This record gives sequence, C-alpha cells and structure tokens, in this order.
Amino acid sequence: MLPTGACEVVNAMIVDGDEPTKSQPVLREQLNEALRTATENEDRRAIAICRLIHAALKERDQTSRDEGQPEGLTDDELLELLQAMVAQRSESIRRYEESGQLELAERESEEIEVIKRFLPPKLGEEACTEAVCRVIADLGACKLKDTGRVISELKQRYPGQMDFAKARRLVCQRLG
Repeated sequence: MLPTGACEVVNAMIVDGDEPTKSQPVLREQLNEALRTATENEDRRAIAICRLIHAALKERDQTSRDEGQPEGLTDDELLELLQAMVAQRSESIRRYEESGQLELAERESEEIEVIKRFLPPKLGEEACTEAVCRVIADLGACKLKDTGRVISELKQRYPGQMDFAKARRLVCQRLG
C-alpha cells in the first residue's frame, strides 16, 4: 500500500496552480516512500511496480542529463512517464483479453492500479466542461482557430487530469 494521502499533496499543488518545481521533486519523494511502505508491508506487487518506475525514471534521468538537463526529469515529465506506463498496460490488457489470457490481463490491471496512485485524479465530465469554459473565457477565445491555444492552456493547467481528445471536442463545440 502507498502512504495515505500521498497523491493529495501533488493534486493540491497542481489544483492551486502551485506546480512542483525541479527543486521540489514531490513525485520522487512519493515513489521512495511508497517503496519503503510496500517493503515494510511485504506487498510484492507494489514493490515490483515501484522498482520498475524507479528503473524507468533512472534511465530517463540519465538520458535527460545527457541532453543537458542536469536536474533530470521534472515532475511533469515523470507524470508523462507514468501515463505512458498506464497506456502500455492498457494496451497489453486488451491484447491479453483478446487472446484469452485473463490471468495476465488481471496482473496488468493490478499494475495499473499501483501506478495510478501516483497520478492526479481525472476530472469528471462536468468539471472538464467547466475547465474548458473557464479557459476559453480567460483567453478570450472566440474562433475555431483558437482551439490550439485553448488546448495548450488546458494541458498546462490540468496535466494528466483530463482526456484532451474529449476536451478538444468540447472546445470545438464551444468555439464552432
């Protein structure tokens, strides 16, 4: 199990607009604490996933440093890494279910649940609509050609918290 309230710290910071900086590696601290807690509780699945995330993070950090970023990955980039891991597993689940390998699909599903503990919660349909309307109003967007600007702003304000394909459709409906 991960520590209670671990994601709430990041979520509160993102919602309040006080996004973590490179000097404030909140997700890394969460990962370390989660690994410690999983080890204490002997939660083999969580231990394996936390170690997998650490390995991927270490590899990406090294690549980032080779490209001239001495601090390594930011929390935003780490969020993208975690989202990619969830997407990979979702695709694996689909393939396993199609081929009748339900046990493997279940294992992938359990891994997704562990990874999602580090991700901010997704906005509901109503909250997503409100966010789109708010950003459109804040930017003064009124034409369909403003869609890119609105989506870009949504991605900055709500990283990983909404389905941006659906958000794009909402923006196009509002501006079209």
